[in-house]
Amino acid sequence: MAKPTIRSSWVMANGVKTHYSECGDEGPAVVLLHGGGPGSSGKAGWRFMLPALAEAGFRVYAPDQLSYGLTDTRPHAWPVNGHQSLVDHVAAFIDALCLENVLLAGNSQGAYVAAKYTLDHPANVRKLFLIGSATISAAMGFPMPDTEGLRLMNSYDGTPRAMRAFLEAITFDRSTVTDELIADRVAVSNRPGMVDSVKAFAEGRAKASKDANWKQRFEVRTRLPQLNIPSMFIWGADDKFAPMSLGKSIEPLLPNIKFTYVEGAGHQCQTDRPEVVNKMVIDFFKA
Repeated sequence: MAKPTIRSSWVMANGVKTHYSECGDEGPAVVLLHGGGPGSSGKAGWRFMLPALAEAGFRVYAPDQLSYGLTDTRPHAWPVNGHQSLVDHVAAFIDALCLENVLLAGNSQGAYVAAKYTLDHPANVRKLFLIGSATISAAMGFPMPDTEGLRLMNSYDGTPRAMRAFLEAITFDRSTVTDELIADRVAVSNRPGMVDSVKAFAEGRAKASKDANWKQRFEVRTRLPQLNIPSMFIWGADDKFAPMSLGKSIEPLLPNIKFTYVEGAGHQCQTDRPEVVNKMVIDFFKA
């Protein structure tokens, strides 16, 4: 049997032309949410997991979130409310595809979006799988440490050299940082309107530190511990972007979520140890 292929698709989600990668034609619906960083996209973040889940009997969707991938970057699509704009866009995407009772997974910033969507729409999520997220730890009250990966992300200048430096800093298995991946992510990061969209997101994100109303909307430290759907959180033991110590700090505060630490994996466990993580996700979603 031929390996499932990743398809490129589009949908209008609340007026935003949204690109997504999909794989599989039947079975329970899985939505995968990629992390942040220059050139991120659904395919880049989940290129190994999309076909693996489809082969295991799932319909899999990995949207390009606002300010990422091939999704519209015109002003009406800018994420002016920071992370909440991403959450609301994912909600519109799920509604546009008429997906119900979804299985949801997210990495890094995408893990926060997945968790916040679940908290805002608990009736529409069956299970939640999270992968290493400094955004969640920040929303739990722990500041992001100054790491090499963070510095390289913030100093990214749109060049292949800077992209390689950033990706190699956040991965454990550098063989996964191919010339093709770098070229694709550099092209995405330099799309027309992307710089302004990213700037709008940064300004919107800053609201959480300046405005009490937006801060309480971003934080999850009182709500996430009360989550009562099956949930799992894995963290790369060799994560040099969001160190494992962040996971260890929030683990005691989230008694309803099972934590596992993956050896030989950096910030993107799903691309560093795809066989291991794919099996974890499949077993968890099928259980």
